[in-house]
Amino acid sequence: MNDALNDSNWIVAMQDEINQFTRNDVWFLVPKTDDMNIIGTKWVFRNKMDEDGNIVRNKARLVAKGYNQEECIDFDETYAFVARLEVVRLLLAYACMCNFKLHQMDVKIAFLNGFLNEEVYVSQPPEFEDHLYPNHVFELKKGLIWFETSTKTMV
Repeated sequence: MNDALNDSNWIVAMQDEINQFTRNDVWFLVPKTDDMNIIGTKWVFRNKMDEDGNIVRNKARLVAKGYNQEECIDFDETYAFVARLEVVRLLLAYACMCNFKLHQMDVKIAFLNGFLNEEVYVSQPPEFEDHLYPNHVFELKKGLIWFETSTKTMV
């Protein structure tokens, strides 16, 4: 984390992630109270590379520390989309058999979407706290989905 804060490329990547949340109207700051169950946040950093192993861009992702949640206290149900290898193989085999064209989606940004039915509070992103309201937390308006930005055709 400290290395990322000293590199302007990582700072730009983190700011891009924060800007996506703002553009998509994901959250709003609220005063922190003692009865709130607040889920922490952290940054996950990844380098995107080309075929030759050269770094193309830095990707910073803000994630909730979901492993700190307690069932029936912090959430009702949580779903994550996961593609199992067997399903991918089956899809590819069926597509080959039927001569379908497949498109690969390159995921660039995850953003929150889909309104929540419960109150969910997360801490302000590390090193990006609002200097006017450092003791506030974000109340989420929307749930997490993936947003694709480009596609590739596979034959």
